[in-house]
Amino acid sequence: MNLRTLIADDEQLARERLRYLLANETDVRIDAECRTGKEVIERLKESTFDVLFLDIQMPGRGGFDVIEQVGVENMPITVFVTAHNQYAIQAFEVSALDYLTKPVEFERLRAALVKVRERMAARAALHSRDKWMSAVENLEHLLTSKTNYPSRLLVPNGSSKDSVIQVEDIDWIEAADYYACLHVGSRSHMLRETIKELATTLDPKTFVRIHRSVIVNVGRVSEILREGRSEGAVILLDGRRLRMSKMGWQNMLAVHHR
Repeated sequence: MNLRTLIADDEQLARERLRYLLANETDVRIDAECRTGKEVIERLKESTFDVLFLDIQMPGRGGFDVIEQVGVENMPITVFVTAHNQYAIQAFEVSALDYLTKPVEFERLRAALVKVRERMAARAALHSRDKWMSAVENLEHLLTSKTNYPSRLLVPNGSSKDSVIQVEDIDWIEAADYYACLHVGSRSHMLRETIKELATTLDPKTFVRIHRSVIVNVGRVSEILREGRSEGAVILLDGRRLRMSKMGWQNMLAVHHR
């Protein structure tokens, strides 16, 4: 991985020395050089850098002015380079990684680069962890949100055999005390299960409870009628009219807006 590097110093000799010393580091790529704080700010807006060697005293805006305007959280890894050592405490207060005094010595620069690489590795590890955690959360969401709804229902027919009803074939369901009457085309089947239980068992995107005693297959609905503020009805494809409550109207709206 190459360290995209920006050198900011108003002294040409200082920039040349840094460029010369950094030439020995195979993973350092100097992408830009700046002479003023204004230039640094413009560069940081235009491009992304991994590390910034930043002079504290420059014409116009100095190094601290740059950080104040750009924001600490938006700065690349920053190593201050200055001829004065009285700014060291202030430099670390603005989250500078290191503080080099001029003339910069090769060994001291290499030590700073070790810190830069460690910081980059830590950021990469954190980013990888965040991506992994995000992937785990997405997987957990898929696993918990995906419910297996039945595709068939087994209905006793009063003999030694039971009828297998394809759920997708059900037109509507009617409550009948502790039973539910499944209307499938011209035939009806009694299932010993309450309509409340079926409302939680069947896929809510397909089967909507439009009344306390009625569940309808939305694929069989041809029209939805409003009759006053609290009553309504649905018309099925076969022309059958089913009463719909105010809550049923809201349920129908919810399923059509998913």
